[in-house]
Amino acid sequence: MFNYDKVLSDKIKEIKPSGIRKFFDIAGTMEGVISLGVGEPDFSTPWVIRKAAIQVLERKHIIYGPNKGISALREAVSRKIEKKHGVKYCPENEILITVGGSEAIDLALRGLIDPGDEVLVVEPCFVCYAPLVELAGGVPVSVPTRIENNFKLTLEDFKDKVTDRTKLLIMPFPNNPTGAVMTKEDLDPIADFLRNTDIMVLSDEIYSELTYGRKHYSIIEEEDMAERTIYVNGFSKAYAMTGWRLGYVAAPEPIITQIAKIHQYGIMCSPYISQNAAVEALESCDSEIVKMVDEYNIRRRYLVSEFNRLGLTCFNPEGAFYVFPCIKSTGLTSEDFCERLLYEEKVAAVPGSAFGDSGEGYIRISYAYSLKHLMEAMSRIESFLKKLNGERHES
Repeated sequence: MFNYDKVLSDKIKEIKPSGIRKFFDIAGTMEGVISLGVGEPDFSTPWVIRKAAIQVLERKHIIYGPNKGISALREAVSRKIEKKHGVKYCPENEILITVGGSEAIDLALRGLIDPGDEVLVVEPCFVCYAPLVELAGGVPVSVPTRIENNFKLTLEDFKDKVTDRTKLLIMPFPNNPTGAVMTKEDLDPIADFLRNTDIMVLSDEIYSELTYGRKHYSIIEEEDMAERTIYVNGFSKAYAMTGWRLGYVAAPEPIITQIAKIHQYGIMCSPYISQNAAVEALESCDSEIVKMVDEYNIRRRYLVSEFNRLGLTCFNPEGAFYVFPCIKSTGLTSEDFCERLLYEEKVAAVPGSAFGDSGEGYIRISYAYSLKHLMEAMSRIESFLKKLNGERHES
């Protein structure tokens, strides 16, 4: 028998599979499961976006696009960022259209990191950052945030972790999984510190349109920070376009020039149909986003209230579409809690430990699902907690 262990990369063998997908895959094999694990909007892609894609299909001219993306989309992205943040990026040489936000993150990391470079990874966070840093030859350095600070990043959290090998700080706000957001007052001291270093920022702002009660503020709005920031965003979350696989990077020209080479050889170009549809998304769908945010807000408030009622203290998220309740009072680890909840009550959630060590003791629940599904899930979670309480009393 062929020994595959000898030919497979040692680096890739050491990387753990996604903690999100693990429970999602198990849930897919079971009947009657309510899956609250994947961050995928339950809304249909708005009709005007689908219509734009249909019109491209009807022209029967589906082609490879330019490596950096079609000019109409790059121009629309530039207008969007300038309108939202007051920062002007040149569509021709400072914007690159990617296959989802995930490719944008991968390009940024591979474009910056040399072997041994250190990257500050703010946690809890989306599962891809640390593995992609390692695949690029870098060293991820965990920067835990704390509930006491509303899961926001503070200068004190990371300044002592900076070394002469630190090249990049990953800023994932609004945050997945906590729902934390950063204000101008939060970012001012961080920007003041970074301006005196050679550290770049990767700002993943995929949830920037999904905030509650406050406008999203980006670090690129800070003085002199756009020149040292790689801004990542996309269409999956705000426009319910997960399957369209489209994102983008905005950054200074020297960075776009280099990461475009990786995109050129590895991907070549983003889907032509998706790009044309995304132009319509940026130009016509602000009102659709408002409707989605209003519905998410109803779900958000319901879940926070219910988890607190059940005794699982729940941080009140101000962005994204996740709640991150604390399950430490149950005496179970995050992994054990989610595994038992899945098999005993058929509710799929994601253990907080999937988002970094600082996520242990929490679980992530996505509210990108209907209120009906959420209410049934909470009924099952309440039954599960009653069972756990009974077990503790018996012991």
